[in-house]
Amino acid sequence: HITSVPSGIKCGGVLSATSGNFSSPNFPGLYPYETECTWLIVVAEGSSVLLSFSHFDLEYHAACAYDYLQVYNGAARDRGNLLGTFCGRSPPPSFSSAWHVMAVVFRSDRHVAKRGFAAAYQKDACGGQLTGLSGEITSPRYPESYPNDAECRWSIGGAGGGPLTLVFADFQVEGGQGCGFDYVALFDGPTAAAPRLGRYCGSARPPRIVSSAPHLLILFKSDFNIGGRGFKAHFYSAGECQEVFTTIKGNFSSPRYPNFYPNNLRCQWSIRLPPGYRVKVFFLDMELEGRSSLTGGCDYDHLAVFDGGTENGSLLGRWCGRESPAPVTSHRNQLLLVLHTDRNTAKRGFSVAYVGVVPMNVSCTRTDFHIQIPVQSLAQLDRNRIYLGTPSCAAQVVGGNFKIHTRFDTCGTESQKRNHTSVIVSTLYIHFSAGDQDDVHQYEVQCEPRRKEASVTLIAGPDPARLSQAENLVDAQEREGGTTDAHEIRTQDTSDIVFISICILAGLLMVIAVVGLVLL
Repeated sequence: HITSVPSGIKCGGVLSATSGNFSSPNFPGLYPYETECTWLIVVAEGSSVLLSFSHFDLEYHAACAYDYLQVYNGAARDRGNLLGTFCGRSPPPSFSSAWHVMAVVFRSDRHVAKRGFAAAYQKDACGGQLTGLSGEITSPRYPESYPNDAECRWSIGGAGGGPLTLVFADFQVEGGQGCGFDYVALFDGPTAAAPRLGRYCGSARPPRIVSSAPHLLILFKSDFNIGGRGFKAHFYSAGECQEVFTTIKGNFSSPRYPNFYPNNLRCQWSIRLPPGYRVKVFFLDMELEGRSSLTGGCDYDHLAVFDGGTENGSLLGRWCGRESPAPVTSHRNQLLLVLHTDRNTAKRGFSVAYVGVVPMNVSCTRTDFHIQIPVQSLAQLDRNRIYLGTPSCAAQVVGGNFKIHTRFDTCGTESQKRNHTSVIVSTLYIHFSAGDQDDVHQYEVQCEPRRKEASVTLIAGPDPARLSQAENLVDAQEREGGTTDAHEIRTQDTSDIVFISICILAGLLMVIAVVGLVLL
């Protein structure tokens, strides 16, 4: 729907000229009550739209709940495209769209009318005020050759409140010593008076740039001759869209969760733990744009998980829609999550928790548990913070390892029947607690004495209620080339070897005795 207005009042519509003006009904007179208008600005594919306001006067409310104007970076009614909601007498800033469509919605209620607003737009804007968690910037006419004598300024104000990161995907600008002809200059603030972060020209892509504040200015200038393809760059706000986690456990979510995430995002969350650890991620909630009806794939908005610290690592999963993925475990000590959203159809997003899986060797005999953890994996912990069953069964430091060697009749072990099989079970506690923060990881240690097979399962980490089906960590380590020491497993039960040796010796003695009696 484009408009919903009283009879005889004209407002809203599709604006497709290269530039134009529009205003609220009756402007500069009072706008009518109970009016809703939508203007859809559509320019040529590959172009952008610059929108600015010369007059603005709407009924004020702290939350703009009565009369308001909304600006969308794309089609209206998609909350992921919403750039802002405005009312009162402070005009909105100038907006530059991330693509060739922009929408403006005006609504008034049944009380208090004001003069309204007047706005202007133009195609192929050179520069502008950009807001939002992420976006894209291109030189004029990109990827065609940019015009001569151009001067464009993009002032970016990050909505996330954190530093801004700028990454160039393509770059070809006339070169020259000192970049004195055509160039792109970057400033660490909203104006050219801020410290300069760099000045670039030629065909080499500039490095990734990170501002120190939530503002960044991009200045592009060309001289009177010799052009180039120009550049294409995207920016994103650090904080909720670009984070690095190094703690043993944590949680995070998509921007604005549980509200709708913005469109045009490319967010990265990197989890980097000490050597020897692996990262296990639990998906607590997920609602993204659904699969493509044509391909059946996650072609629109999606969340991807990569094994390692970059997108060059193995893809462990890619999800969209309302899926409930099973927990994912890395093969190494780093994991990368990447959220990509397109130009429309935003949803609630996702929430995840992760925990570092402590590297350990667990083995058993018919009578004992043997547990070994590299000291370097828990270097900040005292041995008394690592114990089996009760604090009296704390680990000992032997060489470069924390070791626990205990009999089944101690340390809180108990016998259970599982799947018609007798097993010995205990709980390994690792206290990461600091100050008033209680942070205890629990691993269930299990042994099947008859087969002398041990296993360990994470039972309490980020959310115990969701870990009831946690994977068997020892099995996973063996499958994934983990730290299990095969030699230690092979030689773990010396008591059995002694017993068998005694039986063989007794048999030999019996044979000798029988032979002796026959000879006598």
